[in-house]
Amino acid sequence: MTFEQLNLNKPLISALDDLGYVQPTPIQEKAFPVIMSGKDLIGIAQTGTGKTFAYLLPILRQLKFSDQKHPRVLIVVPTRELVLQIVKEIEKLSSYTSIRFLAVYGGTNINTQKQLVYNGVDIIVATPGRLVDLALTGLLRLKEIKQLVIDEVDQMLSLGFRQQLLSFLETLPTKRQNLMFSATMNEEIEQVIAKYFYEPQKIEVAPHGTPLEQIIQVCYHVPNFNTKVNLLDHLLRTDGELNKVLVFVSTKKLADDLFEQMKNKFTDDVAVIHSNLAQTARINSLKQFHEGTKRILIATDILARGLDISDVTHVINFDTPETPEDYIHRIGRTGRANKAGTAITFINGAEQEFQIEIERVMNKAIPYETMPTDVVISKMLTDDEMPKMADRIKQKKGKDKPIAGPAFHEKKEKNKKVNLGGPAQKEKLKGKDAKIRTYRRN
Repeated sequence: MTFEQLNLNKPLISALDDLGYVQPTPIQEKAFPVIMSGKDLIGIAQTGTGKTFAYLLPILRQLKFSDQKHPRVLIVVPTRELVLQIVKEIEKLSSYTSIRFLAVYGGTNINTQKQLVYNGVDIIVATPGRLVDLALTGLLRLKEIKQLVIDEVDQMLSLGFRQQLLSFLETLPTKRQNLMFSATMNEEIEQVIAKYFYEPQKIEVAPHGTPLEQIIQVCYHVPNFNTKVNLLDHLLRTDGELNKVLVFVSTKKLADDLFEQMKNKFTDDVAVIHSNLAQTARINSLKQFHEGTKRILIATDILARGLDISDVTHVINFDTPETPEDYIHRIGRTGRANKAGTAITFINGAEQEFQIEIERVMNKAIPYETMPTDVVISKMLTDDEMPKMADRIKQKKGKDKPIAGPAFHEKKEKNKKVNLGGPAQKEKLKGKDAKIRTYRRN
């Protein structure tokens, strides 16, 4: 099937022609008629399958010109970067229309966003926190929403946005179309669907945990942080195919620590992105990596969900993610648009249990590569890798108790008795009190 065969109007066809898109992806082809019918939809598809266009195309196809001020379409996503990406996609698809759209996210001046909301908007793309903040001002009214899209809902809930999500869901009009897209399903998501969706149709393009076939996966057994740094340095210097490399780490602190190490080795080639950075810094890092002025981008999992960065040749998991879902999302940043990609994972002893679960879900083993002989195996541990005091105490508790020394004396039998405070004991105490009072009177 081609886009021409979908029931698209001329402005959308012209926009797709400009972008060079001819054929819809499976999720786009399956979702289009369901969304056009007005039914609620649950779309399950792994990363890189074109979920954004799957809901944008039918929404834009149905959205007619209106001069009303209040938004008719609400798209909610977990991160600022994803907001900006979706707005960019709307801009491309609406180049031949007069659709008004707005990005709403934290870390920027809320007064500017309030003014833009007041001016009038058709589509709002928002993060949950700032959406609730704007709604509380009274300027943003959600009573005209006809279509709601919740994208990457699994990550939204894992980031702690449950309360904000439920808060604005309660304020939306009952008569609306609900569209939810996610790579995974769990009990918490099912509860949201059961309460707020009406007989949704479910579309699943690929079974959860199935990696993209064009991604080559390998792993190394690496004992600690400093050895991982040495191996990363070696691969970046010796492998000429690592042209655009996305390095994933689990925490913001680890991202900063690794960036400090790598910027001394690759000064003009490396950037970092995580949620503690200012919004401008995050946008600049992403832009530099996207445009190719930075070859290496160190990122937390904020970048593993939904963001479309073209031509990533390699994903390197500096640490092994704890869940198979996160692993699938990470490696899905490469091997996009039918291009080949490579995912390399560094695994230490503690992370091997994560590897076992990842391989179980994928039903596929990750092949091991031999550690290059010229990579130095460091014995130096970071503070985070050092055994904690609690662990040492726990180890000591397992040892035999020391034999009592000469200063230790066993209690006499009469001193071992415990006063349980029963009725007999209380009567006995009363008798003692009476004797004491009689003695004092005499």
